Amino acid sequence: MTVQDAPGPYLDGFERILADATATGRRLTRDEVQSRRDLGAQAAEAGHGWRTLVRAHLTAARGDWPRAATPDSVLAVVEQAVDAFADGYERAQRLVVRKEEAARREFIDDLLHGRGDPGQLAAHSERFGLRLSRAHAVAVAEGPEKYDETDAIPRHVAGELFARFENRRILFTTKDGRMVCIAPGDQDDVLTHFAEHAHAATGQAQVAIGRPRPGAVGIGHSYEEALNALDVAQRMGLDERLLRAADLLVFPVLARDRQALMDLVRSTVGPLEQARGGAQPLLDTLAAYFDTGCVAAAAARRLSLSVRALTYRLERVHTLTGNDPADPADRYTLQTAVIGARLLDWPARPL
Repeated sequence: MTVQDAPGPYLDGFERILADATATGRRLTRDEVQSRRDLGAQAAEAGHGWRTLVRAHLTAARGDWPRAATPDSVLAVVEQAVDAFADGYERAQRLVVRKEEAARREFIDDLLHGRGDPGQLAAHSERFGLRLSRAHAVAVAEGPEKYDETDAIPRHVAGELFARFENRRILFTTKDGRMVCIAPGDQDDVLTHFAEHAHAATGQAQVAIGRPRPGAVGIGHSYEEALNALDVAQRMGLDERLLRAADLLVFPVLARDRQALMDLVRSTVGPLEQARGGAQPLLDTLAAYFDTGCVAAAAARRLSLSVRALTYRLERVHTLTGNDPADPADRYTLQTAVIGARLLDWPARPL
């Protein structure tokens, strides 16, 4: 017999209360109400279903129906007893939910930040819907506001996600104001669906997906890659809705040796600070020129300049730096330096 099939112990005292209260027509005493609440809480903690418990109360009332009592008096006692039982049951259920949610958030935090014992994480993972023997990827959505898991937008996105992929092993949470989705690495459709609904719900969320990585530590690495991709996108002015860390690997490679990158920026485009108006206008000109495939007319349109004005700016770059943007050899050096300047937030931040 399963737990749900054996609710008898949680009806302890119900027959006596039914007989005593209906005999005089009184209401349940404070102790009787508290005893029902306590039993309701115990039933919830034991995992009994509410439907089974209600049926058990009604069956007991029918079997122990006081012969001399009126139907109204019996039903009034049953109502009070079941109401108190339900109160204890619901309180215990809410407490269980809060504990479960706290445990789930702690588990996810440990995964994302690479904390905790790998053996314990693996043992708990099945409980929360993951199999850490598989590779997983993490998607992070950053919107115009900071979100908590109880806010309307994350709840809507989570609802859409689990409605579509009810039987998939996925996790959804919020972390540091961003929405986060963890899914098996071979189920890219889950993460792209998450990205679509995150953008649709916020109107302008940008979503980054880390590379699939094996094990518990791999989830933390994928999460960091997604965060780094969002940071790179902000620094580089990338406005794509969906970013993939695998497509942006050149940027962390450049930033890995910060001192060498600073030296490159300082020596290559540092002289642009001598220009009237400082280095920023000429850096923006180079960025637009490179982003448009070195097509002067397209770059001029992007900057709302005439082609003549753009050409003049490129000539100033050549004069000040000694590197010609139109020369293939110089172009690579200049483009790398421009990327480095964006990553270092130069010239807004001094080198």
